[in-house]
Amino acid sequence: MAIGVLSLLGFQLIDSAFIARLGTASLAAQSFTFPLSFLIIGVQVGMGIAIAALISRALGAGETYRARRLGSLVLLAGTLVIALLSLLLWWAQAPIFLRLGAAQESLALIRDYWGPQLVAAWLGALLYFGYSLFRAHGNTRLPGTLMVVTSLANLVLDPLLIFGIGDWPGLGLAGAPWATVLAFLLGLVMLGARLSGRGWLSANGLREEARQSLKPFLGIAGPAMIGQLMPPLAAMLAISVVARLGESEVAAWGLISRLETVSLMAVLAMTMSLPPWLGRCYGAGDWPQVHRLMRLALRVTVVWQLALGLALALAAPWVAAALAGTAEVRSDLSVLVRFLPPSYAALGVCMLVVSAGNALGWPLRAMMMSSARLFAFYLPCLGLGAWLGGLTGLALGAAVGNLLAGLGAWGLLRRTLASPRRQAI
Repeated sequence: MAIGVLSLLGFQLIDSAFIARLGTASLAAQSFTFPLSFLIIGVQVGMGIAIAALISRALGAGETYRARRLGSLVLLAGTLVIALLSLLLWWAQAPIFLRLGAAQESLALIRDYWGPQLVAAWLGALLYFGYSLFRAHGNTRLPGTLMVVTSLANLVLDPLLIFGIGDWPGLGLAGAPWATVLAFLLGLVMLGARLSGRGWLSANGLREEARQSLKPFLGIAGPAMIGQLMPPLAAMLAISVVARLGESEVAAWGLISRLETVSLMAVLAMTMSLPPWLGRCYGAGDWPQVHRLMRLALRVTVVWQLALGLALALAAPWVAAALAGTAEVRSDLSVLVRFLPPSYAALGVCMLVVSAGNALGWPLRAMMMSSARLFAFYLPCLGLGAWLGGLTGLALGAAVGNLLAGLGAWGLLRRTLASPRRQAI
């Protein structure tokens, strides 16, 4: 699963690296779309967390037929919800991007990219719901494999569609999302072929199941979605702060955002693969196993992320040279890489605690922790740093915010698991 997540996030970073070769304006245009793309991802992840938790609990309790009905419901509901959200974001794009700080002359460039990107986001959501179904049944190998396949397909198609081949000049900025559309279509065909015949879906009794499961689904999905929507909202506020510093700073911020997701691939893999196992332990009342799983996950996160973050910080000039297309963006990106990656160890701790909370029956605490991470720690420190010291202050402030959030999440987890009921065998 970790390899699959790395490949999926890696092709997003490669997307940005290719686009950087088109110029600072194109990279900045793509960067302005990141918060809205994260908004769609937040909704789909919130729904995926809820359905994976409910299906894994049903399987842990031996309710096989109910698990099948739940699988069918999430595929139908998720398809509709993400489609409606994508249409809304297309309709309201101009006022949203202007509010984020985009210049009026940049809107045409953003519009060329945003249309196919919304199609890619919808197809990616369908893939994600399918992955959630496999993960709920304990199969993380197929989702990881399909992530690698779609990433490789995108890697091949990206330069062809962006820069063209032979006499064909390519699509420019719009070529990147169209490459993703084709890659995700390939993934959906392969996913559908593997899903057929497994007996994980059922059309019988869906109406009654929807009525029965709506309350527990919303009880998990509501807080989970709100928690997942906090990052895109924070990203919108953050990029509006960065936009005041200049276009090259926006472009560098877009690249560090992509680098952040790639460097957190091990944590993201655990947030996807750990909840189904925690959900089964929760359904069986096996709290000692929950303690063991969380200790192992937190140790791996801290050691790996800290080592990777320090390595990236030391190699900041070379990392920036490999990703950025102009000298100005390279200089700005180098500053960000020196400060932010080491702080992702603390950020990873917070992400794991929030993910575990949704699987273990405390979605409200998880939502509150996610909100506190962003609005009590990250954004205030980032804004204060930018006000005091420009881009360098902004990077240092964001790193301090991540550190405070990780410490807060660790304290919350210790207090929650210390409950006598959660210590019992």
